[in-house]
Amino acid sequence: MIAREAPPWRGPARVAHPTDEGDTASVTETAYACLERDFARIAVLEDAAGILGWDARTTMPLGSADGRAEQLAALRGLVHETVTAERLAERLDAAEAERETLDPWQVANLREMRRTRIHAAAVPRDLVIARAKATARAEIVWREARRTSDFALLRPHLEEVLGLQRAIGQAKGAALGIPAYDALLDQYDPGLRQSRVDALFGPLRRILPDLIAQAQERQGRSAPPRPIEGAFPVEAQRALAETLMRAAGFDFTRGRLDVSLHPFCGGATGDVRITTRYDGTDFTRALMGVLHETGHALYEQGRPAAWQRQPVGRARGMTLHESQSLLIEMQACRSREFLGFLSPLIGRQFGREDPAWSPENLFRLYTRVAPGPIRVDADEVTYPAHILLRYDLERAMIAGDLAVADLPGAFKAGMKALLGLTVTDDADGCLQDIHWPSGGWGYFPTYTLGAVTAAQLFAAACEADAEIRPGLARGDFAPLVGWLRAHVHAAGSSRETDEIVTAATGRPADLDAFLAHLRRRYLGADA
Repeated sequence: MIAREAPPWRGPARVAHPTDEGDTASVTETAYACLERDFARIAVLEDAAGILGWDARTTMPLGSADGRAEQLAALRGLVHETVTAERLAERLDAAEAERETLDPWQVANLREMRRTRIHAAAVPRDLVIARAKATARAEIVWREARRTSDFALLRPHLEEVLGLQRAIGQAKGAALGIPAYDALLDQYDPGLRQSRVDALFGPLRRILPDLIAQAQERQGRSAPPRPIEGAFPVEAQRALAETLMRAAGFDFTRGRLDVSLHPFCGGATGDVRITTRYDGTDFTRALMGVLHETGHALYEQGRPAAWQRQPVGRARGMTLHESQSLLIEMQACRSREFLGFLSPLIGRQFGREDPAWSPENLFRLYTRVAPGPIRVDADEVTYPAHILLRYDLERAMIAGDLAVADLPGAFKAGMKALLGLTVTDDADGCLQDIHWPSGGWGYFPTYTLGAVTAAQLFAAACEADAEIRPGLARGDFAPLVGWLRAHVHAAGSSRETDEIVTAATGRPADLDAFLAHLRRRYLGADA
């Protein structure tokens, strides 16, 4: 079933200038129309914070960190003040009485407005501002701590952020009637609960060791792939990345590609910023990093245009967001079809031929199972183990069962238990990710939930449209992205995550398609 397009705005419910600063409503405006104006203004403030955050991670001088922390805190405080205002609560109640006059998208928008209000009102404004300042400072310190592998430098800042996150989780949990960690999960994926995560992660935890061992045993029976060798100028890598972004459908009139220490997708509505990091001796990692972030960006650029600055027009949550990045990177761009298209482009871009980037060798490189310490460089089979570890650690820290001072040791022990790796350097251990310093507690599980969902969506898309795989072989993403636009992107937040996935695939996300994909690619005929 194809998700319906967002309907046009309706009559007097449309606000001509949604960012006008006056608070007095026109006599012709309904309570719901006033709410649209309120949330449009909120979205503009959040967009401003998004651009400031992008700048902080890409071009801002380190000495500007304190000033940027103040700027972001002021914006976050203003958003919080607007969402928690008594006037907005009154309008929400009044709009409920207008429900019969609203169309389905407006009803869904009202639901999402209330969800936003509940989360915001649960947290005192001073706590919001304290978190904004603490995370802005911690992110800057994290850069230096990671560069020098100095956990002691980050520790007091991470302790401060953890304390604030724990308080936020408890406050939101009390408002929602759920445990603190569930409330943190709910921030990133509405409706997600630890019980749901455990139901998927439990079997995966049991299955992964044998799957990793079998994949390594299988690939060990043949010669290793040719390594990537040589010098690969950053500008040439960037040009190749932009070529592939355009092929995938990225709109450069509404976005850009930059460099950061930790790749991410951010920016603002209609201005999607993605970043990567380059290695002058190996183009393969940055390239897949760009394609991963392009998946996020396509979702952002494909959200329903009529609802861009309304809660119902937002991406549904981070499980679906990560499904879009992992679907493009893992399902599509590591496929034999796409790598056949990519191979000659590499030769033309770097001005030479090399057996290392033949389609077959690229496939073997990009599907090589080799446990390593760095999450963002992990292969598709071992990657879930990295998420299981972080899931275990952040739950323990939020619960107070693991002190920040003990995090490096616990991280190393977990890497040994899950992947058999000895990690001696904190830069390759607990300092490698920006998520915890930046306040992203409850985010990590969505990576593997996203991988599970991506496999299910890609299988359904290929079954529905026989042109998707041949299209990838030609560098034509239109059939695939068109299917995603119709079944995921255009839905915005009009439905719950499980409803969107069920409408697209026939059932809520489960492990079946993901495990079938891994076994087919790494153990079966496709390996």
